Amino acid sequence: MGAGALMLRRRELLLAGLAGAGCTPDAPALQGGWVGTHPERGHRLRGELPQAGGPPRKTGILIVGAGIAGLACARELARRGIDDFALLDLEDQAGGNSRGHGLAGSACPLGAHYLPLPGPEAREVNALLHDLGLAREQFGRTVWDERHLCHSPQERLFIDGEWRESLLPPPSDAAALAQYRRFSALVAQAQRELGFAMPTHHARWTAGHAALDAQTFATWLDANALTDTRLRWYLDYCCRDDFGASADAVSAWAGLHYFASRHGFHAPGDEAGEREPVLTWPEGNGWLSQRLAAPLRERIHTGRLAMRVTEGRSGIELLAWNETAGAPERWQARAVVMATPLFIANRLLATPPEALRAAAGRLRYAPWLTANLLLREPLLARPGAPPAWDNVRYGSTALGYVDARHQTLDPTPRPPLLTAYLALPTAERDELLTQPWRHWAQRVIAELATTHPDLPAQVERIDLCRFGHAMSIPVPGLRGSDELAALNAARGRVVFAHADLAGYSVFEEAYTAGVTAAARLSL
Repeated sequence: MGAGALMLRRRELLLAGLAGAGCTPDAPALQGGWVGTHPERGHRLRGELPQAGGPPRKTGILIVGAGIAGLACARELARRGIDDFALLDLEDQAGGNSRGHGLAGSACPLGAHYLPLPGPEAREVNALLHDLGLAREQFGRTVWDERHLCHSPQERLFIDGEWRESLLPPPSDAAALAQYRRFSALVAQAQRELGFAMPTHHARWTAGHAALDAQTFATWLDANALTDTRLRWYLDYCCRDDFGASADAVSAWAGLHYFASRHGFHAPGDEAGEREPVLTWPEGNGWLSQRLAAPLRERIHTGRLAMRVTEGRSGIELLAWNETAGAPERWQARAVVMATPLFIANRLLATPPEALRAAAGRLRYAPWLTANLLLREPLLARPGAPPAWDNVRYGSTALGYVDARHQTLDPTPRPPLLTAYLALPTAERDELLTQPWRHWAQRVIAELATTHPDLPAQVERIDLCRFGHAMSIPVPGLRGSDELAALNAARGRVVFAHADLAGYSVFEEAYTAGVTAAARLSL
């Protein structure tokens, strides 16, 4: 057998053994399963609408969707003295893509797992973080509670056979470094001449933005002779991390926005090249959603699938399915906030506006898979940088893993609790729905085994969470579209609040959309 065939055979044997917890014949069977989401509930929308009898439940404002936008809307309504509202959500826990989980008594994330320190444009998010005690003003500057800042070491990349600090691959030669520096200069130029902000609508939209929005990021990079393999891999990774799709799918506006609205891009050796800190918790952004939901607990109705929203002369009527009761129920309100993805809002509204129809047809969504792995023992050390919070393998299309126990202040030695992330191609959405959890467990473990060969034998349990339409992909033409502009300006009994209104899915956009919707209903 030739060397190549022998290596292939060894890989096949490894993958065949990943269905169990270890590589020995007597290893216990791998434990785990699906957690967090219930695709079968949402798919009830594909069937006939049930008939609901009995008197309707009444409230002033209905908020459909208890993700970050819905929670933000409810919080802002309460802050303005409005308490006659209710939130409905099809899942059993509020928070949407920002929910937490638990394994062996330890918290871990199901979705979003960090929040970059917000810039001055993110006024609504900054106010929230101050209210939650994460930040305070001291002598004219913001001071952050260090317990909630990501502990060091923050991130590392496996490349050239070893772990290296930072996720930015080191340039291979002087010519490559020159490209890194040219991209840095172009980002700085875009910040200076066009202006970028997060939330995006806090920056003026110009013809220059529209020109970027009309082409893919990959096309723009090619036009600027930014072709270095390592730089392109990193920029592609950033796009998949924030947008769920590669640089040849997202717009050039989105690719530049990733850097220009935050910390810029700094080539190795630059004075400002140190990674800016982020806020994170063992349960990821579930820490934030739990604190948003806690004061609203009596008004949040989980296990409710909204099925049809009808606007009449005197108000709104909503038909929902109560999962606990196994029966339909009716709600009536004077107004409704559609804090759902826009393609869902388009399906729910009996008479959707034309802008919503057009936007729903334009939007594309990335399916995601997260996997929390409980290990029996610590992993063997590999050469280079020590274990960090965020760990990524160069060349992979997976997004790496974070250690949910990285933030713990307990000095007792414990194995890491890993949360792995996969941003999947849209073509794999059906497979994500139909393949059993063990299929995806094998895929996750196989990916992690490339950097940790001892990991398959150490996995005690793996809990997987699937999001069929996790993130709006900012495809060319979406951010500057007339449809999104119309929905952002919508007034009346039906108001929209979701990160989709910005064309991409991050906490800052969702939270601000919710606050904005509440302000419109309060006028």
